[in-house]
Amino acid sequence: MTSQVSSPAEQADGADSTLVGEQRKPAGVKDVHRLDRVIIRFAGDSGDGMQLTGDRFTSETASFGNDLSTLPNFPAEIRAPAGTLPGVSSFQLHFADHDILTPGDAPNVLVAMNPAALKANIGDVPRGAEVIVNTDEFTKRALQKVGYAASPLDDGSLDGYSLHPVPLTTLTVEALKDFGLTRKEAERSKNMFALGLLSWMYHRPTEGTEKFLKSKFAKKPEIAAANIAAFRAGWNFGETTEDFAVSYEVAPAATAFPTGTYRNISGNLALSYGLVAASRQADLPLFLGSYPITPASDILHELSRHKNFGVRTFQAEDEIAGIGAALGAAFGGSLAVTTTSGPGVALKSETIGLAVSLELPLLILDIQRGGPSTGLPTKTEQADLLQAMFGRNGEAPVPIVAPCTPADCFDAAIEAARIALKYRTPVMLLSDGYLANGSEPWRIPDIDELPDLTVQFAQGPNHTLDDGTEVFWPYKRDPQTLARPWAVPGTPGLEHRIGGIEKQDGTGNISYDPANHDFMVRTRQAKIDGIDVPDLTVDDPHEARTLVLGWGSTFGPITAAVRRLRGSGESIAQAHLRHLNPFPRNLGAVLERYDRVVIPEMNLGQLATLVRAKYLVDAHSYNQVNGMPFKAEQLATALKEAIDG
Repeated sequence: MTSQVSSPAEQADGADSTLVGEQRKPAGVKDVHRLDRVIIRFAGDSGDGMQLTGDRFTSETASFGNDLSTLPNFPAEIRAPAGTLPGVSSFQLHFADHDILTPGDAPNVLVAMNPAALKANIGDVPRGAEVIVNTDEFTKRALQKVGYAASPLDDGSLDGYSLHPVPLTTLTVEALKDFGLTRKEAERSKNMFALGLLSWMYHRPTEGTEKFLKSKFAKKPEIAAANIAAFRAGWNFGETTEDFAVSYEVAPAATAFPTGTYRNISGNLALSYGLVAASRQADLPLFLGSYPITPASDILHELSRHKNFGVRTFQAEDEIAGIGAALGAAFGGSLAVTTTSGPGVALKSETIGLAVSLELPLLILDIQRGGPSTGLPTKTEQADLLQAMFGRNGEAPVPIVAPCTPADCFDAAIEAARIALKYRTPVMLLSDGYLANGSEPWRIPDIDELPDLTVQFAQGPNHTLDDGTEVFWPYKRDPQTLARPWAVPGTPGLEHRIGGIEKQDGTGNISYDPANHDFMVRTRQAKIDGIDVPDLTVDDPHEARTLVLGWGSTFGPITAAVRRLRGSGESIAQAHLRHLNPFPRNLGAVLERYDRVVIPEMNLGQLATLVRAKYLVDAHSYNQVNGMPFKAEQLATALKEAIDG
């Protein structure tokens, strides 16, 4: 969905929703309150369709023109036992009439489809918030499954909330009684009933959802009709029931962004589009060699849809085959990509080292998740930085790029391609599960805004021997970039040997000479050190003494926390790294300007370790590895302590 908005604005992010106005309707019609922001969390069993419900609410919110940020939270089990805590799936959406940065700290509204969903999420819900529960699922057996001795709907434990007990299943089955469905089939539509109710509560558009359902179930029109009926029944229930006396409006974010055409986009989708755009700007075919792994698989799924743009996707039998095919495609003249997560990077490490030795452009997209080993497949973490930096045998330097928001994944993919193509090197891109599955508005760029990535392949001899003979040297370097020529196989006269054994400078012949090896190692390192990356930009309006330095997906929570602190009169500076190898050339000078440097990371201090080692700065780590992104209030508290020293 796309919408037109204009002009940027800054507001505090992650705070509670605020009542900014009240509009009274005529007698007999419900009141409408206007809010500046709302945080909604849908939660239920993994089979209750919470991700679909959240996606649809998000799409309609995007089409309405609100700024938004989402946090899907999946269970790790493929199909955990129904009604258990490990099987709870949730989707949190923060939307507002102004610029926001995070999915929000605490939901204003919790929709709980069963006791497990309530128990797993109620601890995050502040007192006074609205809690909508599906009472049909609060059976004695379901309560016992999650350790409730008595129903929380009856024992007073929810008295501090605005509780709305709704028999969602019964109402859905009743609404669909004329459709000839079995009870089980009808019950599956209860998520659409809930979506209709929430759409009424927050005045969301409905046309897009109905169109989506018709398309999704085009081959089963009776199921499409039933879901649409359940959706409309939920809307009508909100309109007519006395339990919901008020509905709410959140105006479009008309002043939050520069003028342009926007659409809602997730991080993995933005990466996919960025790769396609990079291949078009480079005028090269795009090849993806990949093995499915959470949370990177969506990139393979998406790119497989774009054969019309010269994209070729290969689902390999394992991680090693995936990167091997990609490296072969790079040798053949394609913009080559492989996608994975941390465990897959471990398996790909030998071939990444081979790509370093061959000095060929290759993009390795690591969508990080909790580790070690299989770890937390569906949870987020940014603990692969040191693996990306050092996780290969020998001296095998690789540039590292990290996007900071879901939409920024598009630009980060293009930047990674620029570096790989210009400097003839594999490049690691570090996204994570939070960015991959989360979404936000993205301004669709004009084609003329994209960089020219055109590559010149080697066409003939590039070196003259002492006897005057003209030959092709595959490792004769560009004096500015130290990149070697890219010779497409089959080009007459450009035949050359490749392989993992050390090469002689210039000729590329096998060499065991110690001095040559020393020279080649230092040259490959110098090439990476010499990559042209922009200087680090520092946001410091008040000459602060404390700097918070981040990388990757911590950008949203850090920025929200900084806004909160500045709003309360504190002075704090902020900088965020996109390029982690090499670091921006001015990073050392930036760090020296501050008395205190705080580095929040979703690991145990990996960037802090690199910064301390390289710049001898006593950087302070603030770390979290619980599989979830930072909360703005949590970071604000930690940063306030750092300011106070």
